[in-house]
Amino acid sequence: MPHPQAEAFKAQGNQFFKSGQYEPAIEKYKQATAIEPDVPAYWSNMAACYEKLRNYAEMEKAARECIRADKNFVKGYFRLATAQKAMNNLADCIKALESGLAIQSSNADLKRMKKEVVELQRGEQVAQFCMKAEEQMLGGDIAAAYKTLELASRLDAGNPDIERMMSKVKPRWEAMEKKRKASLSSTEIYKERGDEAYKAANFEGAIDFYSQCITALKREGKESTELAMKTLSNRAACYKQISNFDGTIEDCTAVLELDPENVKALIRRAQAFEAVERYRFALQDVKTVLSMPFHKVGKANFDLCNGLQHRLQRTVQQLKAMG
Repeated sequence: MPHPQAEAFKAQGNQFFKSGQYEPAIEKYKQATAIEPDVPAYWSNMAACYEKLRNYAEMEKAARECIRADKNFVKGYFRLATAQKAMNNLADCIKALESGLAIQSSNADLKRMKKEVVELQRGEQVAQFCMKAEEQMLGGDIAAAYKTLELASRLDAGNPDIERMMSKVKPRWEAMEKKRKASLSSTEIYKERGDEAYKAANFEGAIDFYSQCITALKREGKESTELAMKTLSNRAACYKQISNFDGTIEDCTAVLELDPENVKALIRRAQAFEAVERYRFALQDVKTVLSMPFHKVGKANFDLCNGLQHRLQRTVQQLKAMG
């Protein structure tokens, strides 16, 4: 049962809140939490007052205390997300909403806000892509600008700003591509066709072109070149797509002989090793990646390897326990 005096302070706070006196209401809720710190409603009401005062930093603190008091009190997550959204901390806002939805997946307020925040994130990302593409255009890096605008288009197809910029970039990029392709050697053309097949999800066709490229490079004595390494890496990706994990391992190993710290090859080979139940080898590759400088690995690869490491360690321990 809640403490009678704490409930009395809450009731007084509610009266202040209803009359728009938010600061006195906060003081009453604070008095209630001093007596009963584990009642989430007191913290939630306090957070609501801070929202009215637009003091979102204090609102966030109150919301966190609300969640600490009761992790299943869904309104606490809504209060926290509201504060974070107001402070434009959209990534943490999404996390708070997802935590709340994990408790009550049907909550309409959490679902509505998540949809709004995802849209805001998308808008911000598109704006960042457009700014980056503008800088790349001004710097004369047309290929990079085109790639950036393609990424933006995937997020917001039909965006007038993207289309306006693309109308300037695309003709120049196409002219550059035409000139580049005209200068390719017959061996390089094999890789080019492999890349086109891969983009079209024709993985077996891509493997055929990549294999012809690798054969030609060996014939020319160029099996240790950058082109050879890229072609092997791309063929490994194709093998992985069609679940030819032995082929993936073989090509990734060839890449790593040329570049022992190739992050893509290490991760791809680790995933292939896991698929063929060679868990210790997979774990070794993952640990190699995690031992590298963070800026070289990148956040996405680091998070992927971190999760993979935990999964592989559990599997290895289970196998040890089985004898």
